[in-house]
Amino acid sequence: MATVFSPGRILVVDDQSTNLRVVSMLLSRHGYEVLTAENGKAAFAMACAQVPDLILLDMMMPGMDGFELLAKVKQEQVLLRVPVVFLTAAQDRDMLIRAFDAGAVDYVTKPFMPEELLARVNAHLGLKLARDRLERVAHERQELVNLVAHDLKNPLSSVLFASDILLSDGAKPERVPRYLGIIHESALDALGYIKRYLETQADQQAAQSTHALHEADLCEAIDWLVKRYSLQLESRGKQLRGNVPKQCPPVHIEKRVLHQVAANLISNALKYAPDSDLDLTACPGAPGYWKLLVEDRGPGIPVLRQRELFKPFVRLGDDAGHDDLSSGLGLSLAKQIIANAGGELWYEDREGGGARFVIELPQAASRAD
Repeated sequence: MATVFSPGRILVVDDQSTNLRVVSMLLSRHGYEVLTAENGKAAFAMACAQVPDLILLDMMMPGMDGFELLAKVKQEQVLLRVPVVFLTAAQDRDMLIRAFDAGAVDYVTKPFMPEELLARVNAHLGLKLARDRLERVAHERQELVNLVAHDLKNPLSSVLFASDILLSDGAKPERVPRYLGIIHESALDALGYIKRYLETQADQQAAQSTHALHEADLCEAIDWLVKRYSLQLESRGKQLRGNVPKQCPPVHIEKRVLHQVAANLISNALKYAPDSDLDLTACPGAPGYWKLLVEDRGPGIPVLRQRELFKPFVRLGDDAGHDDLSSGLGLSLAKQIIANAGGELWYEDREGGGARFVIELPQAASRAD
């Protein structure tokens, strides 16, 4: 869906209805979205409900004047950085200094020249919107760094595990090809994640438009996970068991993405239930859905911790020593990824003790009953 460009939203506050009408018409003709208020109280409520990009504020008003309103605006975090330009008929130097001290960025004297008002509005609004764009870009860039760093951790951990075994001569000769395969496939996965996150926005939108075409086979996914992680459990004297029906239906999600999410759940189990076997199971879910269960016999997760489980920057364990590289983003990202595919990810206690994470995804329409 295309975004309609708007040059900005301006709140005009003046107790004179004639002034409101004149300023509003002038700004509207130049493409601005204009909100109006005839007193300070109404203006403050409106600003909180629809945060403006600029406020044109009359200094002298009955009741709550411009100074009082500006003081309230500067106390609200969401309004703190909104530029305020005073409209005033006064030429009093002390009053103007007081206005700037209160946080105003500029002023326009009444009666004003339309060209002057527009020039000042354009200047301050342009600076504000440019700053907003820079902050948005910086935020998106940081999110990208977090995503890439998180998603590279699992394949690089597999590379490190397999290479450590080979370097220590701890592998039986017949298993050397498997360890080399883990290194090769994990490196390809890492490169695949990097490529995906470096796609242009247009490529991402095109991929989203064809999202319904993505299908993954749960049986194949479990087989891949067992091959990738079984040696790590065997090195601890434990087993990774895959439990699949004779035939698995395809589900709506990209294969690489399903591998990524499930691998994150296995990685968590390896950290927080290191002395437990691990079971991966494919089974029917709600009508039209199939589940992938990741289960262990570890300590499970206390009820109070379960409420925060899928929040960003929350770790499964209280002891940060479990993993110095953990950002606490894994489960939050995984839940969002599954939701984007039309499914759900949740946690439940396993019968008889342990943890169970459930990925439920819609069955592909091409094979649905």
